[in-house]
Amino acid sequence: MPTYEYVCPKCHHAFEAFQSMSAAPLTECPKCGKRGLTRLIGGGSGLIFKGSGFYITDYKNKKAPEKAAGGGEKAAPPKAEPTKTEPAKAASKPAAAA
Repeated sequence: MPTYEYVCPKCHHAFEAFQSMSAAPLTECPKCGKRGLTRLIGGGSGLIFKGSGFYITDYKNKKAPEKAAGGGEKAAPPKAEPTKTEPAKAASKPAAAA
């Protein structure tokens, strides 16, 4: 059941009412007793994601990542092979005569 916000245009009393969607809107102000309440348009509720790593576009992982065997040992990173560097070739072009 949603919560509706009301305001009285005569005494400016604002309050919330917990009503079913099929219930008729309230008409009498609980503070001043006059008729003519206005039901405000609510902003709705926001999305709340609990936990880490879950977003609206994510899918649940089917298989959890496996932990490395052997306790607290870390694998050594692979050694990078040395790369050969070639000197930059200078392109010599004759200057255009003007």
